[in-house]
Amino acid sequence: MPDLPLAAEMRVHPELQERPVAVVDGEGPRAEILSVSPEAARHGVLPGATAVHGRAACADLCVRPSRPALVRAAREALLDAALGVSPRAEPSPPGTGPWAQEAALVVDAGGVGPLFGSETGFAGALAERAARVGLPAVVAVAGSAGVARIAARRLRDGAETTCVIAPGDDASFLAPLPLDLLGPDDALAQALTRFGLRTVDDLLRIPADALGTRLGASVAPLLALARGTVREAPPAVPVRSDFVERMDLEIGVDRVEPLLFALRGMLSRLAERLDCRGLAFADLELRLGLDGGGRDARRVGIAAPTLDVAVILRLIALSLESRPPPDCVLYVRVATEGAAVRGDQLDFFRPAGPTPAVLSRTVAELTALCGSGRVGAPAVADTHRPDGHALETFRAGARRADDRGVRHTGHQLTLEDAAPSPEPTALAVRALRPPLGAQVRSAGGTPVYVRSALANGDVVHCAGPWRTTGHWWSETERYAFDHFDVQTSDGLVVRLRFDWTTRSWQIDAFYD
Repeated sequence: MPDLPLAAEMRVHPELQERPVAVVDGEGPRAEILSVSPEAARHGVLPGATAVHGRAACADLCVRPSRPALVRAAREALLDAALGVSPRAEPSPPGTGPWAQEAALVVDAGGVGPLFGSETGFAGALAERAARVGLPAVVAVAGSAGVARIAARRLRDGAETTCVIAPGDDASFLAPLPLDLLGPDDALAQALTRFGLRTVDDLLRIPADALGTRLGASVAPLLALARGTVREAPPAVPVRSDFVERMDLEIGVDRVEPLLFALRGMLSRLAERLDCRGLAFADLELRLGLDGGGRDARRVGIAAPTLDVAVILRLIALSLESRPPPDCVLYVRVATEGAAVRGDQLDFFRPAGPTPAVLSRTVAELTALCGSGRVGAPAVADTHRPDGHALETFRAGARRADDRGVRHTGHQLTLEDAAPSPEPTALAVRALRPPLGAQVRSAGGTPVYVRSALANGDVVHCAGPWRTTGHWWSETERYAFDHFDVQTSDGLVVRLRFDWTTRSWQIDAFYD
């Protein structure tokens, strides 16, 4: 990537394409220009000048400060593009001099023939992946990382974006190139110029001992690179598993709508990076930097991995609307761990259910309406309390074939009428949440008359009491109940209980 600061800015603001743009290293008129667009270069704006000189050369120059958050996100996006075509890729050390603003990656191209047909196809696929994440990079394939980097620098101002050097042609390729492409430091470059050495061939004509005597030990790595004899270890397999997009907002945002507008672009760029790796969004971590130094961090759950940006944006909107940021937002960070898209095995005999993305959005909308902790899948509570209940995060699971009418016999699937289930012989209890208050008249601790919105009349039959107690050590969670199963004169059978903590009667269930 020849000009990373400019590419990082263009990736976030594509509306700046075909405009004279200069990226500077700070604020104010004396800020140094780091990168310029081709339109600005045609007007005479050059890197190294100040912002005021750039505006003097081009009145329409758009000056943008270099933002570390965008540059870092662009570096990570370039790495994701490389890992989409090869399992091994790592950043190269930063360049010096005119190559100080470049971003270079070393990618393992071993065994690419079966996947891409040739090394040329591999280079084209890598350039296409980089363009998908908004970074127009150049790609070169060679026998060593150093020669490939020099070949990529040679493509910087040309029309071509890929270059493949045949095995054994490294030395002949390097011979006519200028020494500046090898990236010598400033002191070594000045010394080479004083000796009249301008091309790699000029450097190789001089004996190595004479070069070492006159230029010192610093010329040895440059000489090995010029000969094409440097062999590096293959790049390592990255261990990073999270995908992060960051953005510093130009002005503070105190409303949800403009914040969602900025988040839409960030999520779109993040989706492209995930798609290059064959992954999708998992649970999101949203971090907002607030005016005054505060921070708002929240986690947005996703029921199933998805690449639908509209669904993810809707989930974030529900989270922000239910709990708005307490102050103006100056900084946004979105992170997720990529997850493989889960396949859904369809059933031959039932219609397909909702897609995981739609299901995730529905669960989030219900949570926003009903409140946190009130929507999920039922779970067994770790308590002996009779009315204890718990919820866990709802996750869409694989559907199982219904036992009714479906029978597997070896490799065949047959349908047959299932035998009718027998009529139940026991009463079914239906719990009431919350319990229903009741007025009870008792004799000797046994209820004899009940008045409530459900059952009314004299108690005809009564069984109990059954006492249940627990959490006696807690002032707020302790409970003590006496339960009775009673039948009233109006024909209803209910479960009556006396709460010793509140000294009140309640109906917490009825039988049918």
